[in-house]
Amino acid sequence: MWRRGLLGILIAAVIVVLTCGGTVQAKEKTWNLSYSIFFPPTHAQCKAAVDWAKEVEKRTDGRVKITVYPGGTLTKAPQVYDGVVKGISDIGMSCFAYTRGRFPLLEGLDLPLGYPDGKTATRVATQITHKFNPAEVQDTKVLYVHAHGPGVLHMKKKAVKTIDDIQGMKVRSTGLSAKIISNLGGVPVAMPQGDTYEALQKGTVDGTIGPIEVLKGWKQGEVVTSSTDLPAIGYTTSMFVVMNKRTWDGLPAEIQQIIDAVSDEWVAVHGQAWDDADAAGRAYTLERGNQVFGLSAAESARWVEKVAPIIADYVQKTTAQGLPGDRVVAEIRSMLE
Repeated sequence: MWRRGLLGILIAAVIVVLTCGGTVQAKEKTWNLSYSIFFPPTHAQCKAAVDWAKEVEKRTDGRVKITVYPGGTLTKAPQVYDGVVKGISDIGMSCFAYTRGRFPLLEGLDLPLGYPDGKTATRVATQITHKFNPAEVQDTKVLYVHAHGPGVLHMKKKAVKTIDDIQGMKVRSTGLSAKIISNLGGVPVAMPQGDTYEALQKGTVDGTIGPIEVLKGWKQGEVVTSSTDLPAIGYTTSMFVVMNKRTWDGLPAEIQQIIDAVSDEWVAVHGQAWDDADAAGRAYTLERGNQVFGLSAAESARWVEKVAPIIADYVQKTTAQGLPGDRVVAEIRSMLE
């Protein structure tokens, strides 16, 4: 009888050891993830992303370690999203606009609807993406979306003070901003931000359109002489932060919750970073002796009229594809109001 009792005790002890050992092993397991970012390491948005990665590592007690590859060193800007889908990187950040046609519904985020600042654009972009959750992003886990402050025209030589000044000018632009330039009478030239400095320097383009932060963040203030604020048609460029679905599904629920919580907080972090960078870009270009122009109310109305067909075209095309583009536009306008 005592032998049976002893055997039972031994079996119970083995079960306890195996169970506790398994728990410790699960807690001690680490996930080493790669993060591809197209921004250079010195850019405020790259720094914000690095801080996000550090916060995730901190809150998971080091169980998740994220190695950041900035400046397109792992995947170039237009390949970042598909690089995440294919597992080249576990996480990626780039612009929806760099692969036109790939995200038909979310192109609506970039429309010239009068975004006032980066904080607002970032909140709108994230909320719209999560609310509509379109099929075009179902092949990744969307962590959050951020977006820059209103686009500004930056010219190498000829200043733009009226819509007549931009006629025939070659302007670097991507995605929907290319349509904006075309509708305004300019000639859009597509290229990533990383190529813009050299294009301006060599005269391949006469100017570029983007947030005023690019004048410092991408050093473009060194190769332009003037900028023109366009608040009435303030567009943005939205940028995704996504994770490979297999990577995401392989994480414990507890860690998924931590990453979601940090991502929710970092919407405000990125939005503020955009606004701080815009302020720094404006100060930087003025310190260099460059000029910044505004448009009169009457002149702004001319620009609004020129870009209105872009919004109508987006609604028509998405509706034809069975996508709720009209609802996206209405929702954005409501949020902006």
